[in-house]
Amino acid sequence: MIRIGKQLSSSQIIILGFAALILIGSLLLMLPISTQDGSGAIFSDALFTATSAVCVTGLIVQDTATYWSAFGQAVIIALIQIGGMGVVTVAISVSLFSGKQISLKQRSTMQEAISAHKVGGIVRLTGFIIKMTVIFELLGAVIMAPTFCKEFGLLKGIWYAVFHSISAFCNAGFDLMGVKTPYSSLTYFVDNPVINFVIMSLIVIGGIGFMTWDDIKINKHHVRKYRMQSKVILITTALLIILPALYFFFFELEFNPMGERICSSLFQSVTPRTAGFNTADLTQFSETGTAITIMLMLIGGSPGSTAGGMKTTTLAVLFSTAISVFRRREHTHFFGRRVNDNAIRNAATILMMYVILFLAGGFLISHIEGIPLLTCLYETASAIGTVGLTLGITPTLGTVSQIILIVLMYIGRVGGLTLIFSALSGHQGNTARLPQEKITVG
Repeated sequence: MIRIGKQLSSSQIIILGFAALILIGSLLLMLPISTQDGSGAIFSDALFTATSAVCVTGLIVQDTATYWSAFGQAVIIALIQIGGMGVVTVAISVSLFSGKQISLKQRSTMQEAISAHKVGGIVRLTGFIIKMTVIFELLGAVIMAPTFCKEFGLLKGIWYAVFHSISAFCNAGFDLMGVKTPYSSLTYFVDNPVINFVIMSLIVIGGIGFMTWDDIKINKHHVRKYRMQSKVILITTALLIILPALYFFFFELEFNPMGERICSSLFQSVTPRTAGFNTADLTQFSETGTAITIMLMLIGGSPGSTAGGMKTTTLAVLFSTAISVFRRREHTHFFGRRVNDNAIRNAATILMMYVILFLAGGFLISHIEGIPLLTCLYETASAIGTVGLTLGITPTLGTVSQIILIVLMYIGRVGGLTLIFSALSGHQGNTARLPQEKITVG
């Protein structure tokens, strides 16, 4: 519990910042001006939408294009932008632009928020993040604008280009294509290479992490000079795009025309980590395809990025640890560098937390709603992975099931370890070394 008058820890600042933003967004979406019919959203719909936007998930209970007004859509995209970059990042950016001095406490909080390795240079890094975010989102909007303007007219086309560029870069998955068919996502543009590749590029760029950007900027094509983490992220991300894309190409989309088949295979490989757009009918995938998508959603993007999920580095550390065990090596390592034992423990803990929450949520929703378990697990993986992909059941769920998804989205965005560290802030662990005794596993 957080005591009144007690100085907040960095973890507590992060979780309270996201909670406050969700509450403010919910209240704004309840205003009459926020909906098309002028009646305002009920609290449950506003809370679910605000949570999904701030946690850059993309699950919705009301179609974004047809239910929300222009003001409501602007609130949603603002929540996505702040949630994607991080509440702390945006707050410190405002302080920077206003000329205020950034305190050591603020620098430490920023370091935790973006998963930086040290406090030094954090102000420079914050400015770099803001600059690159604006550049990538603006570039994406400019490239997509001609297509959307041709389809929807000048002003509406520009708004659609800006909205989808921000949503893609922040890995949110919110779209305005409901004007074609409600809840249709980007299926209307399945054969449009410009929209497909711009959206995919923005998702990947937003999902590899701010520290990886910094590495690329400083060292450019000299990959050997990259940090170990950046190398792991880039290689793992590439494998998680290529391997699932090959599966989707050969086994799920084999009857599509060749051009559409290539675009869809790549798109459905990229979007589960953790953007939530789709160009294919996900309900037509086999159980194997659905299971692979669930695994991709749980893995998610990379640390310190706009994406959620367990993170690519968690998967890589666990995989490398398994290889070390197989080879009877004492330590886990990448590129001639040993991985800290604490990172291995954290990775195992994160995996356990995600699996337990994902399964528990799916079991509960399946029992409450009477829906097949695999379908429910798809929704809970999408929620805790902050993805937004759905098999179409989210708008039909009852209040209790929606609350379960809200909790999972929130945990998925702020991070399970962040919540635990916040709850246990100030508690000193027992440093005494207990007697050791062997236990057999496996």
